[in-house]
Formats: sequence, C-alpha cells, structure tokens
Amino acid sequence: MKIHFIRNATLIIETDKHHILLDPMLGPVATLPPLAFLRHKARRNPIAAMPPNTAEKLAMVTTAVITHCRLGHYDHLDKTGWKFLAKRQITTYCNQADVPYLQKRKIATRPLQANQPHSFLDGRITPFPTQHGYGLIGKMMGPGFGYLIELPGEPTLYLSGDTVLTATVHHVLTEYKPDIAVLAAGSASLDIGKPILMPMSELVEFVRLAPGQVIATHMEALNHCPTTRTELQTAVAEAGLSAKLNIPADGETLEFSTKKNSE
Repeated sequence: MKIHFIRNATLIIETDKHHILLDPMLGPVATLPPLAFLRHKARRNPIAAMPPNTAEKLAMVTTAVITHCRLGHYDHLDKTGWKFLAKRQITTYCNQADVPYLQKRKIATRPLQANQPHSFLDGRITPFPTQHGYGLIGKMMGPGFGYLIELPGEPTLYLSGDTVLTATVHHVLTEYKPDIAVLAAGSASLDIGKPILMPMSELVEFVRLAPGQVIATHMEALNHCPTTRTELQTAVAEAGLSAKLNIPADGETLEFSTKKNSE
C-alpha cells in the first residue's frame, strides 16, 4: 500500500487495484475564508499550495471517501474537490447524512451507516462516529465518520477523521488493531471554546495506543491549526514513540508492506 499525502486531510490510498481519494480539498491557496479570526492569525485558506505532482496522482483516482462535509467543512470537500468528483462521476462513500449535500452537487454517492461493516471494493469499510470537539462546540460541528478499511492482502487502515480522543477511537485502536492509523493532528481550534481536534497530549496518547504505524496529517495547511510538524515530532520523541510516527510533507508518498497476518 502507498499513501500519497497531498495536503491537510487530503490523501490518496494506492493498492494494486485501487486509488482511493480521501477528503479532497483541491483549490488554490487563499480561495477559502479563515476558520478563526482572533485566536489565530486571520489568513485565508488554504495556506499551503497544492504539491506539483498532484494532477498525475488525481488522474488515477477510482473511488473517494468523505469523512464529513455538509456543515461548512470545506477543508474536507471544497468546490474544486466536489467538481472533480462530479465531473469524473467517482463513486464516493460517505456518511448517510451527507448524501443530500453531495447529491445536490451531482456526486455519485454510496451511503454508509455508523458502526456497521459495508462492502467496499473487494473488501470492507466500517464507519465509526467522530466527535469534532468538546461540549457545545463539538455538537455544533456536527457528526462525522472515521473509517476502518480492510482490503485483501493490504494493511488494515484506520482513517480516524476529525475527532478528539474518544472511547470510540480508543476502541478501534486497541480492539481492531489497525496496521496503519491516520491521525488529524492540527489541534484545530475556533475563536471560542476548546480545541476541535486532539490537543498535543491526546495526539501523543493516540500514537501510544496505536498498535502499528501512525500517519499524522492536518498540519500547516489551515489557519486554525496551530500544531506544527516540528512540535508534534518533538513531543512524540520526548515520549519515546518516534519509531511509530510518520509525518509526511505535502506531496510525499509513504509505502507500507503487506498486512502482517496475510504474510
């Protein structure tokens, strides 16, 4: 399996048979409004450019997966992203609640229900609810999904989605024991309230709980995500967990060996 990291939460999962696009935010720099104005510098988003090798990677995409999108979460599906999916009529797996939003944009949807395994390509996908923050702010951000993807002969992959460290996340990491876990690591926060993604202590604990390799994303691309790659790398190193952590640069490809129990 290869993971082509593009930017923010956007990546492409490549196997021998499939190229799966996750959460396409594909627009140019500064085409979206700031997500915070007071707590963080009010820069327009995204603040990072698309990597130069993106077009050739996108041309190979066969399937898409969306974690959440309908309540203004354009950092997971922007206008350029949904136009790409609609024009190519790429089958897009999503939260059932997101279907009207996506179908209004002419996207071919495959709705999924939480906590139930579904057929996915030649394997299966299981959605798990996320909690995008704490208290009232978390509820206002709306429910999303993380996904466990299991494909024949490939590492099991947990896309944790935009979430804080919940009992559900703990359960997936410790009971399903994914070979690879993708972590939204930006510690995003709005102008009020607690973080809407895991703060540093929870990021380190996620890495500790993960049984296999962790890929940290969602950093240095949006104005409301203060945690940097260097800060995360330092905190994880201080915890003695560096061997488990991968922090890709925008445009970088990571390669992982075949699933252990198939060898």
